[in-house]
Amino acid sequence: MPTTSVLKRVLTPAAIIRLVLGWGGFLALTLAGGALDGDLSTPVLFTVLGLIVAVILASATGVVTEAEHLAERLGDPYGTLVLTLSIVLIEVILISAVMLGPGEHATIARDSVMAVSMIILNLVVGLALLVGAMKHTNMRPNKTGVSTYLSLLVVLVTVAFALPALIGSDGSYTPAQAIPIIALTVVLYAFFLVRQMGAQRGDFQEVVVATAGPGSQPAGQPAEPSNQLADALTHHKPELIARSLLLVAMVVPIVLLSHDMASLLDDGLDRLGAPVALSGILIAMIVFLPETITAIRAALAGEIQRVSNLCHGALVSTVGLTIPAVLTIGLLTGQTVTLGEGPTNLLLLGVSLLLTMTTFSGRRVTALHGAAHLFVFVLYGITVFQ
Repeated sequence: MPTTSVLKRVLTPAAIIRLVLGWGGFLALTLAGGALDGDLSTPVLFTVLGLIVAVILASATGVVTEAEHLAERLGDPYGTLVLTLSIVLIEVILISAVMLGPGEHATIARDSVMAVSMIILNLVVGLALLVGAMKHTNMRPNKTGVSTYLSLLVVLVTVAFALPALIGSDGSYTPAQAIPIIALTVVLYAFFLVRQMGAQRGDFQEVVVATAGPGSQPAGQPAEPSNQLADALTHHKPELIARSLLLVAMVVPIVLLSHDMASLLDDGLDRLGAPVALSGILIAMIVFLPETITAIRAALAGEIQRVSNLCHGALVSTVGLTIPAVLTIGLLTGQTVTLGEGPTNLLLLGVSLLLTMTTFSGRRVTALHGAAHLFVFVLYGITVFQ
């Protein structure tokens, strides 16, 4: 495909607008840096904060859009993995910006990852199941793939939230504990990626639901892995490179804007007297809004395994990458990273994992499963303000 044609397909008007918004927002903040350092009035502070969040959301939506195009070309599970890692990268950037910014943010990683866990396991999955199952009556997840995600999540959330409260110091790992935890988590996540993209890739593909007949595939069996990845790399290499570069160009403004957003968000929540955990929840909601839309679209299309890949795969990546990242930052900067959770959140997280197991272990998923997940998320929202 000619280079001009590729650029025309990739650099759409929407993509150009998002690039202009992202880089223009960063330039505007750079020029107004001195004015923002002063004591802003509350209306001005929240106006500026709202504008920054809007630009970050626009850039994040652009990142997800390009990742979705890459996902279509690469096929599952490779494509969904690109989308998931793009989202997790944005989250790690925002959390790191808060940690390295002014003020004390020892619990920001815990609050953000906990919020992400509850949003993904209950809000996003609940909405997807509710709308998807009301349209499609025979959505069957790939049980082996979902079981794999849950096995990893049980281990990872234990290491992230429960273990530091039991063996750490005031909910934080000591340096001697943090180093092996970082190494073990990275090794486990890397092994997961190797298996997901290799020998077990069929476990993360849609289940083929077909009626019995001559030459038909048995109902409830996963589709055979295809050569879509090799074909994409052979026939669409220029487009893949162009979209990858555009994705990076949209991520960079998020990195540059995140520091100012973190400072203003901290000041704004302090003025409102809001709970400390609300900062992490807002970051989680900002980051996962585009992927929430993607998951609901997949559910409406009847792609329940893609919903699982987007949601459960994203959570595995979030915990598997964020926890080592923040622990490493803590070690390098001497900051305290408090990860240990209280009994209420640990209970809700345990209920969420158990509910996920019962939901996806059945023959098919239903709208009632979605309602149960949404109920748990409402309970989590109530506890935040108690």
